[in-house]
Amino acid sequence: MTGQRSLSIFGATGSIGLSTLDLVRQHRDQYRLVALTANGNAAELAKLAREFKPDVAVVADEGAYGDLRDALDGTDIRTAAGADALVEAAQMGADWTMAAIVGCAGLPSTMAAIDAGKTVALANKEALVSAGDLMMAAVERSGATLLPVDSEHNAIFQCLAGGRIDQVRKITLTASGGPFRTFSLEQMSGVTPAQAVAHPNWDMGAKISVDSATMMNKGLELIEAHHLFPVGLDKLDIVVHPQSVIHSMVEYVDRSTLAQLGSPDMRIPIASTLAWPERLETNSEPLDLARISKLEFEAPDMVRFPALRMARAAAEQGGAAPAILNAANEIAVAAFLAGRIGFLDIARLVEETLTGYAPNAPHTLDHLFSIDAAAREYAKGLMEKLSYAA
Repeated sequence: MTGQRSLSIFGATGSIGLSTLDLVRQHRDQYRLVALTANGNAAELAKLAREFKPDVAVVADEGAYGDLRDALDGTDIRTAAGADALVEAAQMGADWTMAAIVGCAGLPSTMAAIDAGKTVALANKEALVSAGDLMMAAVERSGATLLPVDSEHNAIFQCLAGGRIDQVRKITLTASGGPFRTFSLEQMSGVTPAQAVAHPNWDMGAKISVDSATMMNKGLELIEAHHLFPVGLDKLDIVVHPQSVIHSMVEYVDRSTLAQLGSPDMRIPIASTLAWPERLETNSEPLDLARISKLEFEAPDMVRFPALRMARAAAEQGGAAPAILNAANEIAVAAFLAGRIGFLDIARLVEETLTGYAPNAPHTLDHLFSIDAAAREYAKGLMEKLSYAA
C-alpha cells in the first residue's frame, strides 16, 4: 500500500472489531482511524478511542452517550450516539470500513458505507442474508468493493483469485460442527447457554457461538455465499470439518480443487481484507500440519441440525424468506440465552415463523425493515402462544 489507508470500524468492541484493531496496532504507520463505533459499551469504546484517536466515536445506545462524552472529554475526538449517527459515520468517506455490527442492526450503516463507493469488509452476514438483493444492487450502483471477512467466504474469495467464476464446478463451505457435533437429540435438548457459547475452535461472541452450535451460522453463510459468489445454489455445498483448518474449497471444471488453509484465528481473514490487494504480516499461530496430523470430514446431519435445511429452503424461495429466517433466529437465540426457551426450540421457533409469516419480497430498505420487525413480533407471539420448554 502507498500512504496511509483510512479506516472505520463498526462494532469496534466486539471480537471482530478487537481483532481488527489488534492488526492495526501491529501496523500503526499504515492506518488512520476515521470512526469507531460500539453498541453500548461506552467505557471500552472510549478506551479504544483514546488509544487509536479516531475522528469520531459513536455509541448506538443513546443512553450510553453521556458516559462516552464524559470519558472522552478533553480530547479532540467527536462523540455521537444513535442510529442516525452510525449512518453519518459510515458516510465520512473512509477508504476501508469494517462492517461488524452483529445482526440486522448493522444494515443501515453497512448500506451507507457501500453507497459511499469505497471498500467494505463485511463481517455482518445477517445484513447480506436479509438484504442480499438490495445490497448487491447497491454495490453495483456505487462501484464499492465488498470483501468477505467470514473465514469461509474469505477462503472462497482467495481460492477464486486468478480464476473465473464461470469455470467453477462446486464451492464447498466447511463447518466445524460446533460443540454438539456428536450429541444426540436427547443430549441437545438439555444444552445450556454456557455450553452453547463455548465453541471448540473459534473465539466468537455469544450470538454467533449459538448460531454455530445450531449450525444456523453455516446456513446463513450458505445464503451469504449465494449472493457473493453467484454460481447457483446447486453448486454450493457444506461439509463438516472439525479441525477448522480448511476454511473452504473451490472445485473448477477441470476437477482441480483449491483449498484455503489457516489456523482458526479471525485475524487471518481480516488481514487479507485490510491490506487487499496486498498481504499484511500477522502474528497469528502458524499452521503446523504435522502436529495436527489428520483432517477429518463428514456430511452434515440435517435431522439434528435442521437449520441447514431451513436456510437452503429460504435461499431457494428468495424474496422475504431469508430476512424472516434471520429475524426469527435472532429472537430465538436471544430467548435461549435468556433462558426462556430450550436449545432445540431455536430451530422450531424459526421454522414456525417461516411457515406462518409470508409477506411479499422487499423492494426497498424501509420495506425490508418492516418485514424484519413484523417477523420478530411474529416469533415473539409464537413464544407466548406455544409451549416452549426452557
